[in-house]
Amino acid sequence: MRGGWLSVDDCRLSDLIELTEAGTDADDYPFASAVVDDVLIYERDRIAPAMADSVTRRALEAEIAAALADGPGVVVFSAAFEDLSVVDAVTAAFVDIIAEEKSAGGPAGDHFGVPGANDRIWNALEKLAVRAPDLFVRYYSNDCIALVSHAWLGPAYQVTSQVNVVNPGGQAQSVHRDYHLGFQSNEVAQDYPAHVHALSAALTLQAAVAHTDMPVESGPTLLLPHSQKYPQGYLAWRLPEFREHFEQSHVQLPLGKGDLIVFNPALFHAAGTNRTSDVRRMANLLQVSSAFGRAMETVDRERVSAAIFDDLVKAQIVEGWDPRYVDNVVAASAEGYAFPTNLDRDQPVDGLAPPTQADIVRQALTEGWDHPTLVQRLGEQAARTRSH
Repeated sequence: MRGGWLSVDDCRLSDLIELTEAGTDADDYPFASAVVDDVLIYERDRIAPAMADSVTRRALEAEIAAALADGPGVVVFSAAFEDLSVVDAVTAAFVDIIAEEKSAGGPAGDHFGVPGANDRIWNALEKLAVRAPDLFVRYYSNDCIALVSHAWLGPAYQVTSQVNVVNPGGQAQSVHRDYHLGFQSNEVAQDYPAHVHALSAALTLQAAVAHTDMPVESGPTLLLPHSQKYPQGYLAWRLPEFREHFEQSHVQLPLGKGDLIVFNPALFHAAGTNRTSDVRRMANLLQVSSAFGRAMETVDRERVSAAIFDDLVKAQIVEGWDPRYVDNVVAASAEGYAFPTNLDRDQPVDGLAPPTQADIVRQALTEGWDHPTLVQRLGEQAARTRSH
């Protein structure tokens, strides 16, 4: 890919339409059982022999990776969980966690939806492991989850999980792309070069386990197959004409309890409206991350930021440095990215991401904090990010 940057001005709806109208050819995916509304369906019973053999498993993984990258961008594993009693038991644990967290009060933020409209468990993976380790072991032994995670990310991937319950009457999310660049404003996303837009989707994988039957009326995920291939998509999804096209052209597949839906994080998608009066639509949303999204060394950036602060203030105030040079130091020393964090405590404010360590250092420089105040605020921010 040639170097350069993408801009909102580059977004053309006609280009997206041309990509999404290509369709999905079943002949290109011999392991799949069906194509429904351009979405590939893989039946667990049918692919089980391939998963059990190392040679055919690799071929199956290659097919799934191609489907996620260059095909429809979304696949469904039908009956991914053979033993639904495991799903039911985990559902019961999630229901208990939701009830306990509601009774305890606290913030109820949500991404791409109205805060408080749904029931949400952040860091459900850790909470399930601590609460019911036996269920955790049985649940995450699932081979379909492992298959698709390895197919997209290779070894050493990391799984995180958030539970979302859309209650009767719960409204649809707005169309979006997902983490990483999907959680940035257009102003921030435009500051990343074009090759990073292409890279972002290769660093994570989005999936959801259906913990209830999900008829279309209950609002399963709205999807725009093949939209992950649109290069400007991280900038386009907020634009009115793209949102209108999504509303008119999306597809929506019913899911059964124990099904697993997996999609490229760059796919245009949104949770649907629950139009039923009695279905509490529960999904365990899995976000699987590449091993490569981490630095080589462990650095205590809170310690570094505190250590250099007085000299940085001196450079800014006494020596009159150009603000650009001051910000270069902040970028090299403080954590400039909001994630990973504890979204129970570290809620996004005026956007999709909470303030970063670097934001706090910049605020300190702008507002003229003294050293003890900076240390206190950095400590408070660090405490908010811890998992418990």
